[in-house]
Amino acid sequence: MTRVQTGTIGVLLTTLALNCAALAGEKTAWRLFVSDHSEPIVNVIDLLKQEKIETFATKAPARLYRSKTGRTVLAVQRGADLVTAIDSGISFEDHGDHGDIKVKAPRLLGVEIAGKQPSHVVEYGGEIAIFFDGEGRARIASERMILESKSVLRETAPGMPHHGVAVANDRYTLISEPNVKNSDALPIGIKIVDKSGAQIGGVHSCPDLHGEATSGNILVFSCATGLLVASMDGSTPQVKRLPYAAALPSGKTTTMLGGRGLQYFLGNYGSDKVVLMEPTEAEPFRLVTLPMRRVDFAVDPVRAKFAYIFTEDGRLHRLDVVAGKLDGSLRVTGPYSMDDHWNDPRPRLAVAADKIAVTDPARGVVALVDATSLTKAGEISLGGRPFNIVAVGGSGQTHDD
Repeated sequence: MTRVQTGTIGVLLTTLALNCAALAGEKTAWRLFVSDHSEPIVNVIDLLKQEKIETFATKAPARLYRSKTGRTVLAVQRGADLVTAIDSGISFEDHGDHGDIKVKAPRLLGVEIAGKQPSHVVEYGGEIAIFFDGEGRARIASERMILESKSVLRETAPGMPHHGVAVANDRYTLISEPNVKNSDALPIGIKIVDKSGAQIGGVHSCPDLHGEATSGNILVFSCATGLLVASMDGSTPQVKRLPYAAALPSGKTTTMLGGRGLQYFLGNYGSDKVVLMEPTEAEPFRLVTLPMRRVDFAVDPVRAKFAYIFTEDGRLHRLDVVAGKLDGSLRVTGPYSMDDHWNDPRPRLAVAADKIAVTDPARGVVALVDATSLTKAGEISLGGRPFNIVAVGGSGQTHDD
């Protein structure tokens, strides 16, 4: 498993802070952004004070995405055909041998990116591509422009509506190829287009494409037959196929996360399994069987060898991604059955410094777990049905306190 330099300045500084907690002029700030399953709101929690500090109204219940820097949170409102940008209020400035932190009030940026049925949001190389299923195209923006209230940098040509995805850098866009025989089916591959919209080469086959992630400099898409492994570092993106190992049981991954600090990918594989994927290794797939069906999972950006998996019995499990084994678990909530509708309110995870935050929609709270000891660390009452959650923050130096 390759150790890579990844993650936000905030995460790096948090690691530094854990080792050098007494630096003069040092400040730590962490915020949780939590959307409600039923109400069109996003609550903002000061994690250190464990209290709600702001509530933003949206047009529809939102799925949340945080930028790699943590400066921006995007509220994807599929029910309102809209994506709303929020300034997290926490930013970092790299000074080489140290970094400064600035903490302000969170605020709406006044940027709304409209389009039919927004779905996947992917950030790569500083550009954020939002795919709109109802139009079959992506709108691409940079975080810098969003923060300056200049929302869309460019957009791809409209295509056949489908549940797709796009990844862009400053020269090329990798975008899903729909199944022209059935728009309700998942895409059949990936094609590369340049900034003029001209297609480069043919379609890279990826049947039932769903799920993508980056870890370090590797970008992968999940297919029914394996992975597409893409490199966008060169002049023209390079794409290779990595078939699933013959030893794996029947199945596929459809949701993936990229490791931080260590180069790997973690994906679902059937309802009660996850798979660790390392495309550069001789044996790139390791299957991990869970005691119950999976509800959600997250990687730890600070303690790179760990990821966390929440199962329907209400337990949070810690996965040692180096050993490929579960090494601890804790009951956090009551049971949440994975039967019935896929989008029913169920817990979601986010990792913030030494805390794992777990939404508990049934009780209207966010439960906190100490990531170092895997013990309960309190809970924050929000009411409603807290659902999607992202964490933003870290530590840095200040010069004006």
